[in-house]
Amino acid sequence: MSDCIFCKIVDGNIPAKKVYEDNDMIAFHDIRPAAKVHILIIPKLHISSLLEVNDSHQELLGKMMAKVPVLAKELGLNDGFKTNINTGLAGGQEVFHLHVHVYGGGPASN
Repeated sequence: MSDCIFCKIVDGNIPAKKVYEDNDMIAFHDIRPAAKVHILIIPKLHISSLLEVNDSHQELLGKMMAKVPVLAKELGLNDGFKTNINTGLAGGQEVFHLHVHVYGGGPASN
């Protein structure tokens, strides 16, 4: 999707402070952090939201969720963290490319 900011990050057209990347997903620091540690994990495949997920996405989403605790621990969130997936306008989604928020470590110091 040419107008999707996360697709532009996947394509390398917009820089991001990446913490992980493989063939299926990228994880990077949120530019508007809600906590000291706040990353987003996105699939490289454009999926607009959880509303569009079907059985064909099961392996990808499982892989993404299995990566959450690994990255959280690597970023120092050993005592716990929050995850969030906003879905649709009514669910507070602002960027319409599926993404998992992982955050913790106390309030962001802006």
